[in-house]
Amino acid sequence: MRHALSLFVGLYGLWLALSGHYTPFLLAIGAACTAFAVAVALRMDVVDHEGHPIHLGYRIPLYWSWLTIQILLSALTVTRIVLSPRLRIDPVLETLPSSQKSDLGKVIYANSITLTPGTLSTNVTADGIEVHALTRRGMDELKEGGMDRRVTAVEGEE
Repeated sequence: MRHALSLFVGLYGLWLALSGHYTPFLLAIGAACTAFAVAVALRMDVVDHEGHPIHLGYRIPLYWSWLTIQILLSALTVTRIVLSPRLRIDPVLETLPSSQKSDLGKVIYANSITLTPGTLSTNVTADGIEVHALTRRGMDELKEGGMDRRVTAVEGEE
């Protein structure tokens, strides 16, 4: 029920922000349409802790802030490599261990790797995540485990 209520609040807030109409009739219609959308989502059984992870709470925006900085830094590194007269790439494909306990945690980790320029998650297994990196340095940074630890911290205890 928490997930359904959170979904309703999120969808209704988005509707309010995008519509720009605040008359009583339109507010009621917006609430009714949002309630209908939530009811359909519940009927389809897509409202759960993975599809709507409210249990991550405040930790996920903090992680997104950190990840945004990492994406920008990696983008600058890849840009410097590509624009260099000598293309200094050393492609690497390795499987990195992942310390996440849930499927959601592994998905967040794999997607974070893929979002960071110069690295790409190619396969997720129970043992780890297969990663292709543009350079050996990029792979070494992932092996240091900073991103893995942060994702595990975001995942928290369920």
